[in-house]
Amino acid sequence: MDYPIGIQTFEEIINNKFFYVDKTDLVYEIARIKANYFLSRPRRFGKSLLISTLEAYFLGKKKLFKNLKIMNKDKRKKWETYPVLHLDLNDRKYTDEQALTKQLNKYLEQWEKIYGDEFKDRDPEERFSHVIELAYQKTGKQVVILVDEYDKPLFSTLDNQSLNDHFREQLKAFYGVIKSSDPYIRFSMLTGVTKFSGVSVFSDLNFFKDISMRKDFQTICGITDKELDKYCHESIEELAEANDTDFDDMREQLRQKYDGYHFCQNGIGIYNPYSLINAFDAKELDYYWFETGTPTFLTVLLKNSNMPIERLTGGLQTKQQLKEITNFHQNPLPIMYQAGYLTIKGFDDEAKALILDFPNEEVETGFIKALVPTFLKTINDSPVDTRALIKDINTGKAEDFMKRLQTLFASLDYSIAGELEIYFHNSLCLLFWLLGLETRTERHTSDGRMDATVETKDYVYIFEIKLDGSVDEAMKQIEEKNYAAPFALSGKKIFKIGVNFSKKTRGIEAWKVV
Repeated sequence: MDYPIGIQTFEEIINNKFFYVDKTDLVYEIARIKANYFLSRPRRFGKSLLISTLEAYFLGKKKLFKNLKIMNKDKRKKWETYPVLHLDLNDRKYTDEQALTKQLNKYLEQWEKIYGDEFKDRDPEERFSHVIELAYQKTGKQVVILVDEYDKPLFSTLDNQSLNDHFREQLKAFYGVIKSSDPYIRFSMLTGVTKFSGVSVFSDLNFFKDISMRKDFQTICGITDKELDKYCHESIEELAEANDTDFDDMREQLRQKYDGYHFCQNGIGIYNPYSLINAFDAKELDYYWFETGTPTFLTVLLKNSNMPIERLTGGLQTKQQLKEITNFHQNPLPIMYQAGYLTIKGFDDEAKALILDFPNEEVETGFIKALVPTFLKTINDSPVDTRALIKDINTGKAEDFMKRLQTLFASLDYSIAGELEIYFHNSLCLLFWLLGLETRTERHTSDGRMDATVETKDYVYIFEIKLDGSVDEAMKQIEEKNYAAPFALSGKKIFKIGVNFSKKTRGIEAWKVV
C-alpha cells in the first residue's frame, strides 16, 4: 500500500490511490448548509486534507468521491460548483512585520487575476472584501472561503509579543471581512491549532461555529480504533512481520504509542494519523509526530510559568478554559491541550473539570526529553551512571541512590527561572521521569500532599523537599502528615527521605533516610 507522506491534497490522494480513511460523511454534514465553522486540532492531524476535501466538494468534483460515504448522503445527479477562495498560512515563516502581508498578497493576487483587481492598491482586508463581492457577481454563486492554519502567524510568535500583537490586529481585520460579506458567502471554515478567544482575534468573530470539542465531529480528523481495523489490517500485519511479532501484539503497541487523543468529554480515542502512516510506511515505530516540531516555546513557557510539572498529568481545566487561549503565561495547560501535548483523560465530578494527561507514549516520552535541556542542560555529560541510579532504587539502596543523586545535581549546569522551590521540585520530578521511574508528585493525602513518591516492585520512596530548610523539618512533616499511610497495605518496604536543596550551591545540601 502507498501512504501519502507529505501529501495533503484530496484529489492527488484519490487519483493516485494512496491510503485514505473516508471521512466524507462528516464533510457532508458540515457542508450541506450555509455556515461558518472553526476547527482546532494539533499540527499534522489532517486539517489540511479536510480543507482540501471541502475544496473538491465545493468545486463539484463528484467523480473524486465515487464509492465514498458522501455518495450515500448527497445523491444529486450533478453537484454545484462554487467559487472557492483557499488560503493557507502554513507555508511561510513569520519573522518580520511584512511576512503576513506578503502571504496574504500572494493569494489576493491569484484571486484578483480571476475576479478583478480594482482594489489592488488597498489594504489586504479591503482587497479581500472586494474579491469576495466580485466573485459572487461574476459567477452568480456565493463564495466558499477555506483557511488552513489561520493562526500560524500567531502561534509562531507567542514568544514575541510586539510581532504577535501586530499580526493579531491584521488577522482580526482580515477575518472580520467574512462577517461583513455574509450575503456573498455560502460557506467558510477556519482551521488551526489554537483559538485565541481572549486576545481579540475570535472575540470579534463569534459568528464562527466552533466544532473543536463537539461530540458529533470529534472524529473528523485522526483515526479511530474502528477505522484502524477497517483500513489498516494489512498494514498492521506487515508492520508486525517486519518487527518479529504477531498482529495482536503490534496492535497493542500502536495503541500505546499513538492512540489516546480525546477531543471531548467521554470521547472516542483517536490515533495520531501522521505517526501511524509513517510507521506503516517505514515498518518501524518511532516518534514521528513529535520529531517534526519540538515545542521549544512550550518548554520554555512551562519553565517560566512557576507551574509544577505534575500538573501536566492530572491537571484540571474546564471545557471553556480548553477552548480558549487567554493568559497562557500563567496557565499553559490550554495551549498545551490545543497543541496536542495534553489531552482529555476523564472528568472530575467534584471539581467539575476535565482531567488532562499525555495522550500516549510518543508524546509523553518526547515531551519529557524536550524538557530535559530546559531544566537540566548537561545531564548527558554527567559523570553519574544513570543505570546505577536505577539499580540502587530498584534494590532498596536508598543511601547509595541519594549519594549518586547529589553528585548528579552537583554536575548539572542549569539556569534557575521562576520560583526556586518549584524549579528544584520540577527538576527532581523530571529526572525521575527520565529514569523511567513510576513517579507521582504532589500526591494528595487526607492531611496534606507529598512532594514526590517513587514506587518499584518491592519499595516505596517518599520524598519531602525543602529549600534552604532542614532535613529534620522535612522528616517531621512526613511523620506528622502520615504520608506513609496510603502504602501501609502495599506489602512494600517504605523509605522516608527528607531532602534539602541549597539556593547558594544549587544542589542537594543534605538528606536523611528513615
